[in-house]
Amino acid sequence: MTTCLGVNIDHVATLRQARSGHEPEPVMAGLLAQSAGAHGITVHLRADRRHIQDRDVRLLREVLSVPLNVECAASQEILEAIVPLKPHWVTLVPETREELTTQGGLDAIFLQAHLRTVVRELRSSDIRVSLFIDPQLDQVKMASRIEADGVEFNTGIYSDLPFGADPTPELDRIKESARLASRLGLKVLAGHGLTLQNVGPIAAIPEISELNIGHSIIGRAVMVGLDRAVQEMLDAIAKASA
Repeated sequence: MTTCLGVNIDHVATLRQARSGHEPEPVMAGLLAQSAGAHGITVHLRADRRHIQDRDVRLLREVLSVPLNVECAASQEILEAIVPLKPHWVTLVPETREELTTQGGLDAIFLQAHLRTVVRELRSSDIRVSLFIDPQLDQVKMASRIEADGVEFNTGIYSDLPFGADPTPELDRIKESARLASRLGLKVLAGHGLTLQNVGPIAAIPEISELNIGHSIIGRAVMVGLDRAVQEMLDAIAKASA
């Protein structure tokens, strides 16, 4: 089966918030990405609301026909905002106000007691939950123990390898973690820093069912339009995972 593509539209909201205005409209971006063939839409509702706003999540949930995945910190404040909106998926991520973008995966082992409570609260509201974690076997095992529905592997280290570096060790780590997650019955996703140039080896990992990609697609869309940018990524993924 071809690996699915979830398009992260945070950076459309970043442009809007740069002038605290109304354009560009991230909800329209979600609809355009859906029309171009995206299998899902992802947004990150941050505590500081630096880009995506609560109204964006609410409207996207109302108008999309593909699943909506909301990334967020495992905080009570955010959960109170998200649970009533009923997204299809919530992906729990680490978050600090100082970072430009998410840095590294959750430490599910250190946070296991808190994450178990959050996962149960979300699942009791019929919201499926994934954990954004680094591709490490002990983290995968803990995600299963706290009854998450899936894991999203942080591909940041792989994506940030310098030109000419051997990606094999990092790819092997992702492959091994994906095999274990699949055996444990977890849905396996991956993302962070993936581009047209490096997505192929990740898309070729058979256990990975979905990739979440944002910055590369939105950056490309500035040059060629969102429809073409999404289709180019879909083609690259399909070629690698066929």
